[in-house]
Amino acid sequence: MDVLNATGRKRETYHIELKYSLMWECALGIAAVTNTPLLNTLEKPESYWEDVRAILSKEMTEHLDFVERHNTWKAILQLLHKNDISSLDEFIHFIEYLQEEDLRYQCLPYLGLEFQEARKRAASGDKAATHSLMDKTKDHNFFPKYIEFICSTEVNILKTHFISVMVGWYQSVIQPNAESMNLILQRDVDAKTKMSLKLRPEELVEWATGGIHYLPEPSVHTVLLIPQYIYRPWNIEADIEGTKVFYYPISNESLDPADSYRPNHILVLRYKALGDEVRLKIVKLLYEKGRTLQELTEHIQIGKSTIHHHLKILRSAKLVDIESSKYTLKRGPLESLPVELTHFLTKE
Repeated sequence: MDVLNATGRKRETYHIELKYSLMWECALGIAAVTNTPLLNTLEKPESYWEDVRAILSKEMTEHLDFVERHNTWKAILQLLHKNDISSLDEFIHFIEYLQEEDLRYQCLPYLGLEFQEARKRAASGDKAATHSLMDKTKDHNFFPKYIEFICSTEVNILKTHFISVMVGWYQSVIQPNAESMNLILQRDVDAKTKMSLKLRPEELVEWATGGIHYLPEPSVHTVLLIPQYIYRPWNIEADIEGTKVFYYPISNESLDPADSYRPNHILVLRYKALGDEVRLKIVKLLYEKGRTLQELTEHIQIGKSTIHHHLKILRSAKLVDIESSKYTLKRGPLESLPVELTHFLTKE
């Protein structure tokens, strides 16, 4: 059904913030090494993670086992957002002096404005509120047990664990390369800040994350973009009150700034994807409207397997998606390509 806009207002969008910190890199490293099923999908080889494990103390290994059992990396990330903590000393001081109820509240996941009161009551020890949050998240793969753990575990055990695991990982993994890593993160934020002057907020999110098309939501006023290296090529998504957070993988350009002729990997993928007559036909057909595989095959008149192969290339370049059994064109990445190319050509 067509809708006439009688409000006179354009659809509102969100505000973009860009931040970086070695503390987020530290917490995400803890999250990565304890997510065993995901390790073989990360950019860093499994041998890297084995070497890291080998240099850790027995106490630190036990804390990582604790993280893996209870998903406490989630709590650490949320605590880091409380005061925009940027150093290990700040984190330690913050945790040591945080009141019990406030600590539990900050660790519990944000589930929307309607559950904020239940979140507060659960943090203060209300078992009914705790069960309400657990029921709300029953389809999540770890939230119910995590919520119960945060609400029932002695606060001194939580504090000791949060501090110990962050100190252990920072000293063993982050500190030896802290200066160079900080420069890499800063370069990436600088590059994204520059592009924010040329792209709409939705386009910037899609460009930074390599393809996430995030539309405005009523209760989300800010999108926080945080670069990370340790979890490449994955994006990590999180919610805090009024804010959507994307911990996005830093670009190749930020890793190797000395080579100004090295293009971003996704830029290469997209131009390669468009550099084919059949794929350009597909793009034009999808520009008109979403189509099924059968419809594309009938229009172009070549085999389904060949069309499917071309669609796979377009999807890997984040130019095409599937919605309700139809292939659709992602217009944002396509329309921002000239800006991305100009950014590459003019970088020094």
